[in-house]
Amino acid sequence: MPANDRNEIWIREGHENTSELGFRIERTLFSQRSRFQQVDVLKTKNHGVILVNDGIVMLTERDEFIYHEMIAHVPLFVHPRAKQILVIGGGDGGTVREVLKHRSVERVVMVEIDEMVVRACREHLPAVGGALDDSRLELVFEDGIQYVAETDARFDIVMVDSSDPVGPGTGLFERSFYEHVAGILKPDGILITQAESAFYDHALQKSMFSSQRPFFKKLHMYLYTTLAYPGGLYGFGFASQGLCPVKDFSADRVKAANLATRYYNARIHRAAFMLPVFLEEALAGVLDPAIW
Repeated sequence: MPANDRNEIWIREGHENTSELGFRIERTLFSQRSRFQQVDVLKTKNHGVILVNDGIVMLTERDEFIYHEMIAHVPLFVHPRAKQILVIGGGDGGTVREVLKHRSVERVVMVEIDEMVVRACREHLPAVGGALDDSRLELVFEDGIQYVAETDARFDIVMVDSSDPVGPGTGLFERSFYEHVAGILKPDGILITQAESAFYDHALQKSMFSSQRPFFKKLHMYLYTTLAYPGGLYGFGFASQGLCPVKDFSADRVKAANLATRYYNARIHRAAFMLPVFLEEALAGVLDPAIW
């Protein structure tokens, strides 16, 4: 929550009352309560504009490209011909922005539960939310859990760009959700899930991957760095029925695509799947063996 400190205003986010990450606030650009959460867009001293939902930082303008490039380009450069993409959450628009850089993508459905987040980011974070007006995007304001349970559509890649497993995001980490996602993926489909902190969230990661295991043959985790979240090193889950995120990846495809990126490249793609020993040990027996 924002707090006064020597006549300065800061927003601080803690981890289990043991550590904090803080940002100095210059001014408030947007602050309203939706049906689901408190939505704030704040201008900071050194990290640009930040999006905060229920007091939790969702992104900072300074480093959002890392998260959005890694959630999008990793699966899109593994899948041989991804044309139909489903994004669950992602109301800021950054994931859609990166997905739509791929000319092969024909249709993106983004299912966001909170229309207010989209409206706030369109207005105050245009560099992130500008792609929300692309003609290839179908924007659906609905509960993503309900959408995957009821849709007849089939997708090549599903990206779960979710908040933490609290409030509306809780069900996005449960077994029944993954079962429904597996049912709407095509045979060579890929599921990408937000996998929280490499340091703090091993219990959650074990639960998440164990809930995915009955429905996917391959489970891997890959890492990225962030300025926005406590701990600084976070992960995504990669699930498929057969595609390997390293063996089925070609650096030549990345070079040929010639996409404008600031973090992602072929070297980062491979390196992201090289997990440190402490994480391999923590998730032993949950993830598939190393893929080198």
